[in-house]
Amino acid sequence: MAVDVLLGLQWGDEGKGKIVDVLTRKYDIIARFQGGPNAGHTLEFEGKKHVLHTIPSGVFHKGVTNVVGNGVVIDPVIFKGELDKLIEQEPEVLSRLKISRKAHLILPSHRLLDAASEAAKGKKKIGSTLKGIGPTYMDKTGRNGLRVGDIQLENFPELYNTLVTKHMQLLKGYPDFEYNIEELEKAWFAAIDYLRTLDIIDSEPFVHNAIREGRTILAEGAQGTLLDIDFGTYPFVTSSNTTCAGACTGLGVAPNRIKNVYGIFKAYITRVGSGPFPTELFNSTGELIQAQGHEFGATTGRPRRCGWLDLPALKYAIDINGVTELMMMKSDVLSGVGNIQVCTAYRYKGEVIEHLPYKLQDDLIDPIFTEMLGWTEDLTQMTNEDQFPDSFKAYIAFIEKEVGVPITLVSVGPDRAQTILRN
Repeated sequence: MAVDVLLGLQWGDEGKGKIVDVLTRKYDIIARFQGGPNAGHTLEFEGKKHVLHTIPSGVFHKGVTNVVGNGVVIDPVIFKGELDKLIEQEPEVLSRLKISRKAHLILPSHRLLDAASEAAKGKKKIGSTLKGIGPTYMDKTGRNGLRVGDIQLENFPELYNTLVTKHMQLLKGYPDFEYNIEELEKAWFAAIDYLRTLDIIDSEPFVHNAIREGRTILAEGAQGTLLDIDFGTYPFVTSSNTTCAGACTGLGVAPNRIKNVYGIFKAYITRVGSGPFPTELFNSTGELIQAQGHEFGATTGRPRRCGWLDLPALKYAIDINGVTELMMMKSDVLSGVGNIQVCTAYRYKGEVIEHLPYKLQDDLIDPIFTEMLGWTEDLTQMTNEDQFPDSFKAYIAFIEKEVGVPITLVSVGPDRAQTILRN
């Protein structure tokens, strides 16, 4: 059996959590393959909203195993807090959860380093969520990191102290930064004790055996393609590979095991924090989209910058990931915003191009738009695509023609029931 991959094609916040939740009934295993508590996957059903940060989005389904893969970084304190809230609603949640021994741990000192570094950058800050993600991945690639499996070793205290000593030396480079690591460590070590009680596994053989047994697996990504450390809008990116290739390294899955790649995108585009954004709206239309879409970060609460759909960026993400099916989110948000602009090319250094250039700086690039008729109808109560207004059908058809990949699912609201599968 092959592995399917679901990931975001923009700067994150595309609605991946909802779609994983919708698709979970087709799968035996949902596996997160990268990122950490900087992610915020929002699920809504039966009138309740649930936000997941580290735990896979299939956790509300009975009989489905949820795996936190080796490519994920875990903050034990946040992880425990997330589980505590889940257990109140789903008492059996722990029986559905497995954690890779090779997943790296976020230490209190990682969070301090993240905050100190971001504060020192001033206006050049990258918009970090200050969760310690970047410093943790730096220690991972620097071969200094601590992994979940280390907490089961007798010399774990020694390993911890060695790494923290190194971090304390680095923090001396920020003399104006004040902190109290001892206070942070109390909650952290209590959460480590809790983590030891959970189902910690060698995740690669678990996944390989599941494939051999014919079990269905969905690999769930976090953030979005344009935040990928290699292929995103560097340096305003996250610290992991958010693309399809990240599913291979983040779960130990061979490339020839990947089958379907589901690409999630919004009918418009948003971004949280700093970084280039060619189609960003600085007018009342942008404010209207932000208000109607409730565009505030699920993890940070920060308002999201809003703009028109960027097709060169979308095509780029489709090509990098080998997307086989597209799923369009938040279509209902564009109802009543007037005529819609779609970016179909850029004017870059005086030349018209249709690909994502090396740099997206404002002084180098101008988006070229195609205008389309908008729609005023409320999409949220629609249950099949035949009910869509003609202008919305034209919008879908235009995107499909431009990118060459079918849109097989359209979301018309936040609830899992507000999901329309297209023929």
